[in-house]
Amino acid sequence: MSTQVLPELEALEKIIEQGGAQLDVRVLQQVAAPGGRCLPVHAIALGNPDPAVPAVGFFGGVHGLERIGSEVVLAYLQHVVRRLQWDRPFRQQLESVRLVFVPIVNPGGMLLGTRANPNGVDLMRNAPVDASDAVPFLVGGQRLSRGLPWYRGRPGAPMEAESQALCDLVHAELLSRRFSIALDCHSGFGVRDRIWFPYAHTRQPIEHLAEMRALKDIFFQTYSHHPYVFEPQSLQYLAHGDLWDHLYRQAGEDPARVFLPLTLEMGSWLWIKKNPRQLFSIQGIFNPLIEHRQQRVLRRHLSLMDFLARAAASHALWQPAAQDRASQRAQALEEWYA
Repeated sequence: MSTQVLPELEALEKIIEQGGAQLDVRVLQQVAAPGGRCLPVHAIALGNPDPAVPAVGFFGGVHGLERIGSEVVLAYLQHVVRRLQWDRPFRQQLESVRLVFVPIVNPGGMLLGTRANPNGVDLMRNAPVDASDAVPFLVGGQRLSRGLPWYRGRPGAPMEAESQALCDLVHAELLSRRFSIALDCHSGFGVRDRIWFPYAHTRQPIEHLAEMRALKDIFFQTYSHHPYVFEPQSLQYLAHGDLWDHLYRQAGEDPARVFLPLTLEMGSWLWIKKNPRQLFSIQGIFNPLIEHRQQRVLRRHLSLMDFLARAAASHALWQPAAQDRASQRAQALEEWYA
């Protein structure tokens, strides 16, 4: 049924079929969509399920309008499934890491072509987290009306089904481990691709600032030619209800746990300036519309995602030792919060 509704779901189901028994597949939620349809929120996992092993989660399609986020995650999942067929070292790597994918978190919003889910709620403004300082009007999250963008939902209401499904999966697959990383793929106005980390609700630094700085350093040292700005989201703007702030704070209830959530914010002006006609299409504002540019974007981020999988598997080699954390944190404060 879903293959007749949404091309991204069709692509995902084909990948699941190709992966066969090597993939752990489950449906986290069935989401009601227009026309009486129910759309599945799929989770796919592979690698070592042992909770002693680190994990990486890859997420896309939280905003239904930003289809490129789902397509980037699907491209990496396809890459992984194909390597399973012939790459013995990669299979050995999967013995030391767990990979988890939710490529289409908000299938109803994707079907409608909206940022929000079918209930009109922006899932990235839906968590029970309030900003400590003033947020930009509307953009930072609002409770005025579901008819306006960035709607958080009713005060005191439970999180939306899609938000709760994502949080439940993160608890089960990532926060059940001592070390994990998450990458959530989005697009938005900007001339640079940015990798953001919490917090979004406050300008205060996170507890694991030293680990974030160490992760950024090994990536920049390994890939000297890369397109990314790596920074806390609070350098750009504050927002209510950020899901990753919510999950990071929950992860912090166990001081021994290290959870590093990242957001890839792809700069859509990179596509618009090469094809200004995209400004006249709501899809074109957030997604590359020309085929060869879309393929270039899908290739562009494979190295980042593959790096995160390897970094998680080898985290003991680059995580700052106890005696080095203070120095790393001081450098990070100087770089990002001075």
